Amino acid sequence: MTLEEAIHHTTLTNPTFEVAEAEIRGVTYRTFKNIPGTVGALMLASREQQGNGAAEFLVYRDERWTYDEFCAEVHRISHALRDGLGIGKGDRVAIAMRNYPELMMLTLAIASVGAVTVFINGWWTTEELDYALQDSGAKTIFADGPRVDRMLPLVDRLGLRIVGVRDGEGMVDLGLDALKADMPDTPVEGIALDTDDDFAVMYSSGSTGKPKGVVQTHRSAVSAVFSWLIQAVAAPLVNPPQPGDPEAPRPSGLIVTPLFHVTATHPLFLLSLPAGAKISLLHKWDAEEAVRVINREKVTRFLGVPTQSADLLEAAKRMGETLPTLAWLGAGGAKRPAAQVAQLQGQFPAAEIATGWGMTETNALGIGMVGEEYNKRPNAAGKLHPPLQDVRFLDDNGNDVPVGELGEITVKSPANMRCYLNKPEATAETMQDGWLRTGDLGVIDAEGFITILDRKKNIIIRGGENIACLDVEGALHTHPDVIEACAFSVPDERLGEIVGAMIQTRDGKKLSPEDMAAHLDGRLAKFKMPQQLWCQDGPLTRGATDKIDRRAIRAACLNL
Repeated sequence: MTLEEAIHHTTLTNPTFEVAEAEIRGVTYRTFKNIPGTVGALMLASREQQGNGAAEFLVYRDERWTYDEFCAEVHRISHALRDGLGIGKGDRVAIAMRNYPELMMLTLAIASVGAVTVFINGWWTTEELDYALQDSGAKTIFADGPRVDRMLPLVDRLGLRIVGVRDGEGMVDLGLDALKADMPDTPVEGIALDTDDDFAVMYSSGSTGKPKGVVQTHRSAVSAVFSWLIQAVAAPLVNPPQPGDPEAPRPSGLIVTPLFHVTATHPLFLLSLPAGAKISLLHKWDAEEAVRVINREKVTRFLGVPTQSADLLEAAKRMGETLPTLAWLGAGGAKRPAAQVAQLQGQFPAAEIATGWGMTETNALGIGMVGEEYNKRPNAAGKLHPPLQDVRFLDDNGNDVPVGELGEITVKSPANMRCYLNKPEATAETMQDGWLRTGDLGVIDAEGFITILDRKKNIIIRGGENIACLDVEGALHTHPDVIEACAFSVPDERLGEIVGAMIQTRDGKKLSPEDMAAHLDGRLAKFKMPQQLWCQDGPLTRGATDKIDRRAIRAACLNL
């Protein structure tokens, strides 16, 4: 039995995964009929899977919470939001911090009172934070120390209410610890939510210079979670356990990517709730610390950007570790180099090596494969995750292309976003009759395996972090000696891609990457800084329509 057949069988025999049709915003979709309708309900419904609340759920450094203890903290924060701050249904509440347990608690608490979480990129500068806060309309922000410091200049002009968390406590009048003190540890009541109400806004760099706020609903997030969960439920039908096989260990995941990105929130954090999984949380990426945590906490599931897989591989080699509890080692956010697949399998023989493709706009649901299928096709992205999704490959005119021909990957499922916040034209361009045009170009073969070949969008993916070329170019143009600028991706063995740029300078002046970094400090997040810079005193290459020819410039700079 194939996995697709096993999943179909599960939809017919397991009531949790029964599939029905539902009309959402005028479009008919396949949906799961009996799953929790909201993210808050997902947390409450997962207690049985979490050992009736007694199982250890979250580990952060030397701090530990059982599921009941974690949920009690969520409930206290929920009451603090509603009763202490007056936060209610539809209010947008921002979170700006590194990976702390409170970020996870706040996400669930905000959802539980019917408010909408605005996930703020923790690497953004004051200028970038200014844009996101104005765009989202969030007035209440929970932030750690560095983010508080960056937002203080915005408080009066934007009318912000900042609540300090961890090292942000004491920097502002409000602190989370004091706010939740003496609050009830029982669920808030009387919150009327619909499954198609908004759950979160996550910012994703697009082909325009400013990030786009992706509006996710409760249904879209929970649909993605159960689309992954059904794969684990159906897997024993594909490979039935044999007599004498040891009992499968409790699922245990390690979060190593930022929780303000969908790769960490959805297929790790939110999925851990109904999967009965334990979560270990890293404050920031450290490969050797990851090895130690995987061994100590018996982690079975690792998901990060390909750079982190490579770092983990090298750290394990240095430390003489094979990570015997690791059963699944996945990558998302960027394509893993094909050669890395066999290297990972050699170092971690107990693990199935996996790959995945998803977007913030799809709540991370999309394409994937694992194990032998991936070993045989290390250049491919995998198959569409069933049973709710459909896929088409379209040409520039919106027509379907034949199997094996290049087309734009276009997906339909209830996991798709509702819209881009405040951007109706961009929404209409991307969402068409329920189909989401991804901007990624690829081919599908007769067996359903999809290979992604190019991007229509001018995006650089540096270690899984999306960077809009126009965003970089706009910052470069602020330098007084820059006349024109063109940003593009430069291949990098570790990060996949880094930022490169060609600039036309006044009077033939030469600028180094270090010169430009000094100028851009405070104007552009460090991960967006051009690490390779080419200068010329004449106009940049243009195409037939007199637009700067990004591909030709990139090819000339890299001697392609």
